[in-house]
Amino acid sequence: GGAAGLSLARRMAESARVVVLAKGPLSEGSTNYAQGGVSAVLDASDSIESHIQDTLIAGAGLCHADAVRLTVEHGREAIEWLSRQGVPFTKEPTRDGHVDYHLHREGGHSHRRIVHAADATGRAIQSTLEARAREHANLTLRDHHIAVDLITRRKIGLSGNRCLGAYVLDRRVGPVQAVAARFVVLATGGASRVYLYSSNPDGSTGDGIAMAWRAGC
Repeated sequence: GGAAGLSLARRMAESARVVVLAKGPLSEGSTNYAQGGVSAVLDASDSIESHIQDTLIAGAGLCHADAVRLTVEHGREAIEWLSRQGVPFTKEPTRDGHVDYHLHREGGHSHRRIVHAADATGRAIQSTLEARAREHANLTLRDHHIAVDLITRRKIGLSGNRCLGAYVLDRRVGPVQAVAARFVVLATGGASRVYLYSSNPDGSTGDGIAMAWRAGC
């Protein structure tokens, strides 16, 4: 139910029926609390290669270079898509009389490349994507639903290991139900709540990672 899940769901709803599950209220993921902004190459003096190198350096050798390149190369495209959905990114007049994104520069960046919506960027993205999702006839949002485990062919005694759906618990009314799906996407965030102290939302428990591991990912 955060930025990743809602973005994908909104795109996929053009060609499929989509159900989005959230273990609590839809807006209680990390996206809603993200403040600063989103980095992308949006200035003429900046470059893809510069952004990639800044990211690899800031990542202290822990980043997958191919994942970094993919993300950076599609950054502008993602920002422009979000803007078309209605995310109110902060803009300012330019020297030539046009209006363009107001860009911050933050730690680890050698150029101004942080697009933002005042100082509540995550909330702006979350609320906009929720609104677009609720408008679409092919998209169903189910909050207070927990995905307990993935259903795979192997788990029900069939050959192969294709994912067939998920076992889902509606926390308000009870029993676990089997929900069939041709495709399942895990967009469940991180695992910060495995630590004793964390400022992340309570829903970041890593259960999506665990489900993927149990399924053989």
